[in-house]
Amino acid sequence: MASLSGIEWGVDQGVGRVVLNRPEHHNALGPASAKALAKAIREVVADTPRVVVVQARGSIFCAGGDIQAFASAGDGLEALVDGILSDLLPGYLQLARAPCPIVTVVNGPVGGAGVGLALCGDFVLASHTMKLRTGYAAIGLSPDVGASYFLARRVGTVRAQQWLMLSDAVDAQRCLAAGAVDHLFPADELDAAAQSLVERLCKAAPASLAAMKRLALEGTALSLEAHLALERQLLLACARTADAREGTAAFVAKRQARFTGR
Repeated sequence: MASLSGIEWGVDQGVGRVVLNRPEHHNALGPASAKALAKAIREVVADTPRVVVVQARGSIFCAGGDIQAFASAGDGLEALVDGILSDLLPGYLQLARAPCPIVTVVNGPVGGAGVGLALCGDFVLASHTMKLRTGYAAIGLSPDVGASYFLARRVGTVRAQQWLMLSDAVDAQRCLAAGAVDHLFPADELDAAAQSLVERLCKAAPASLAAMKRLALEGTALSLEAHLALERQLLLACARTADAREGTAAFVAKRQARFTGR
């Protein structure tokens, strides 16, 4: 695993991992860690893994931006925030648009920009100890790093607006009921559950999963005619793969398919 400014990353046996490792700072993102996070994402995605896992060390997933640095910036707050976002957002966009499944492992409380990082996962697995607090309204700022986008996609626009405006802590059970997270596990079972899911996803055909993800992300912005055309385009591309031939043959033979990514 490479390491820089409290971020660790690497790809092993088709699984990419991006790990927040600043537990003493609640894994908050400041100028250095934001730049390192973007670098980590770029390098992991460029290695074309079958799955990317985003996780954190310690008891807090990510508290959001480094509020102490914000307070110290004084009149330079705008420039500080702009610099952080200029470094971070291109990498974050690569993560959100990656063709492979993204699994986020939310081991504890999450706030601010951490909400966007957690909820951009295609699968969001969380500990019973997690809670979500957007936090922006409490400090007079507005959402960033996809927090409002992915929160609205998961819990609905009106509920997302309320959670953002009130800035109350939302516990794990309410997050699950609202759809903000997909599954809850006891803290000592979370990593094993995530690993089981990752292993299952690694056995799937990458082109098939990539097509499904693209259709889900782009479909709501398309007309029915355009969506049908995109479905056709992606299906034909999948049909050209060796994995499709293997999958259909395995189905007929009533055996487990062995997808190789070709």
